[in-house]
Amino acid sequence: MENLESWKAVIYCRVSTEKEEQETSLKRQKHELLEMAKSKNMKIIQVIEEKKSGYEIEREGIFSMLELFTAKRADCLLIQDETRLGRGNTKIALFHQLNKLDVPVFSVSHQGKLQLSESDSMVLQIVGIVEEYQRKIHNMKIKRGMKKAIERGYDPSRNFSHQNHGSGRERIEFPIEEVVRLKGNKLTFEEIAATLKGLGYPVSKATVHRRYKEYVSLDSHTDKR
Repeated sequence: MENLESWKAVIYCRVSTEKEEQETSLKRQKHELLEMAKSKNMKIIQVIEEKKSGYEIEREGIFSMLELFTAKRADCLLIQDETRLGRGNTKIALFHQLNKLDVPVFSVSHQGKLQLSESDSMVLQIVGIVEEYQRKIHNMKIKRGMKKAIERGYDPSRNFSHQNHGSGRERIEFPIEEVVRLKGNKLTFEEIAATLKGLGYPVSKATVHRRYKEYVSLDSHTDKR
């Protein structure tokens, strides 16, 4: 049996409305999850309570939870059952993100690690495969565009102000198309960086700004005929 003692856990409780009976459900969830954590000798890092629809993905509690896991401040997530995390496509998207962050999920309903249904597990597997191929296609497009841009006289070295400081840290990959979309919606680079962190991409405002400038510069050179 896995030794869970001293694991740092986040408790997530959710109900969908402000109704009084839902308030009772929220308290029950919290009590049961605290008891489960105690029985497994887990250390509670944070208890998150929300009154939001499970179909909504834009929840403050969800972003706070993902930030804790991205920053490695917590090891696992405790929920009453899978529907408390989310419903429909939102549930699949969140479980996929937790899988990418390698975060185990424990539930009261299973009295241990959450066991997703066979259909949900299959969907998650498909999502992972599709995402991998999308990443490969995206990288191929970047390489192809870069090659054409260089052939037209583009000098990529001008976009790296720290090119003489050594290889340094590994380049962080994140969806630049999402940055462009968010920038188009008038978000600041600080707000975009915070959004990406919530989605599991630990990037700074400076990195987002620099990569955005690279992308725009490359895109403008690629489009020239």
